[in-house]
Amino acid sequence: MLGLRGLARGARALAAAPGSRAAASFASRDGGLAGRLRGPGAAVALAAACAGAGLCVLRPVAAAEEKATQASPGRFAGAVVIITGAGGDFGRAGALRLKREGATVVLLDAAPQALEASAKALAEVPGPPAMAFLCDVTSDEGVETTVAKVELAHGRITHLWNNAGYQGAVKPIDEYPIADFQRVQDINVVGAFRVLHFVSRSMRKTGGGVVVNTASVAALRGTPAMPAYVASKAALLAMTMSAAKDLAPHGIRVNAISPALIGPGFMWDRQNELHAASGSPYFSRDPEEVGKNKIAGVPLKRVGTKDEVINCVLFLLSEESSYCTGTNLVVDGGLQMR
Repeated sequence: MLGLRGLARGARALAAAPGSRAAASFASRDGGLAGRLRGPGAAVALAAACAGAGLCVLRPVAAAEEKATQASPGRFAGAVVIITGAGGDFGRAGALRLKREGATVVLLDAAPQALEASAKALAEVPGPPAMAFLCDVTSDEGVETTVAKVELAHGRITHLWNNAGYQGAVKPIDEYPIADFQRVQDINVVGAFRVLHFVSRSMRKTGGGVVVNTASVAALRGTPAMPAYVASKAALLAMTMSAAKDLAPHGIRVNAISPALIGPGFMWDRQNELHAASGSPYFSRDPEEVGKNKIAGVPLKRVGTKDEVINCVLFLLSEESSYCTGTNLVVDGGLQMR
């Protein structure tokens, strides 16, 4: 793994590359950055070095660097794992687990405050130093540039949790806003494809890797009043199988995870409120009743937990699933059983 000075040298090299919009910004700050990188436990902000790049800003998570490097090796020791949607609850929880198990974690999100919160959380747990990038998965340049920076810093990308997503409106199809339907596809389908496209190219160069796409049981059940989300996750499941076939000859496994009814907490409550307000005849107008009816349809008679989902994501990312590719792992307490 590159040290902080090595990372700075790599950032300078990238900024100085022909056509790099970061070059002028980095050159003007070079001396100051080098000074900040010296000294044990220095809080490092490389955002200034790459701010001129516009679409992607690199921010290494540097608090407690010495403490962070003292973690004992885990099943992801030596891995370099990109997580999109890393500012969300699930992305953050998965990042924390992966770092504790030895991975070098690279956080990607388009929301600055959420990304910063995840970066700060990671800085407090043992494990290899993490990195965070502000990156929009709907931008070709943004994703390609980010992948190049990760390669420059670490030499390879071994794992991808393709987790960025957008639920969209909760309305019946005849009332659903067309522009929002398009936005959901742009993020959940084209965005996921874009990330997989550039990361798989990187993985091919270094001998393979592992990908997990975040889908949903909604794609399997056709959840009412969510036509855009259902369509996007169904497309992602189909793309998972196609990608698994295309990439298997290159040593890259591609699987999907499909959770449903995860709670309790804000997201569980908010989802029930949205379904209750949707006007769909399939949902009660009382959010509490909506939640009770959902749980009644689960054979295990409870909601799942965030940790139960992360356990399955890590299984698919790990060598414990080494003979699995093109698989969709359903995490729903039996809801989808036919």
